[in-house]
Amino acid sequence: MEIVETRELRYFVIVAEELHFGRAAHRLGITQPPLSRAIGQLERRLGVVLLQRNSRAVSLTEAGLVLLGEARAALDAVDAAERRTRRAALAATGPGLVLATKAGASIELLSKLLDAYAAEPGAVTVDVLLCGPGEQERLLRDGRADVALLHQPFDATAGFDIEELHSEQQVVLLPAGHPLADRAHVQRSEVAALPGLPMPRWPRPDGTYPDGPGPQVRDHTQLLQLVALGRASALMPESVGAHLGGEYTAVPVLDAPTVTTVIAWPPHSRSKAVADLVRTATRL
Repeated sequence: MEIVETRELRYFVIVAEELHFGRAAHRLGITQPPLSRAIGQLERRLGVVLLQRNSRAVSLTEAGLVLLGEARAALDAVDAAERRTRRAALAATGPGLVLATKAGASIELLSKLLDAYAAEPGAVTVDVLLCGPGEQERLLRDGRADVALLHQPFDATAGFDIEELHSEQQVVLLPAGHPLADRAHVQRSEVAALPGLPMPRWPRPDGTYPDGPGPQVRDHTQLLQLVALGRASALMPESVGAHLGGEYTAVPVLDAPTVTTVIAWPPHSRSKAVADLVRTATRL
């Protein structure tokens, strides 16, 4: 089998997303004939039909559906390799780390970690990227971050090296003065049945939202505003609730899963700065 070119995979993914050669060519900034030739060459290299074409429509075959998923993963890996290579070159001339973490989470832990690491001999600058839910994992996988704070069981850690740092229970965040404010704890069933305070709906990786009655939210700030207005409630780690103002009430949820904060990094990392930061984190 001939070697498949990265360019052909990129062309195929765009055509598969558009299911229209004209629109795909426009997105790619090329004319349609070379795009059609590239897709034909890819099919010949693989020895399979990827797209069914007729005068009215373009559709993916079963083989095309498989290649779409595999091609996206392969292109993501190539992009990540390019970013990490450039970051390694920059580190040789101007060292620094990028740490990704979810906005509003692990605030106290992160503050202690940054202060302790800054006091270490040879410490480098740490740029902190504040992310939406699940975004820090993607930044770490695609090479835009060197290290990340992730939260099990919510963030996927497969494929990373990790060290567990801290475990804590979850609380339900409610507007101040709510009838449950004086309770020592609640159950998840009580949280699910709260009248007028549905759980928020966060976007999926493709930007769509799951179905449900809760409001659509994009970031931590928007969520807090909705809770303060009495339009939503939210489950979150206990440490997050402890740092909020008097317009909120945080009540422990006994049967909610424990949240474990981990520090994660790519297993192939050879960065001394990453290793030093991880060692500092585990000491804390």
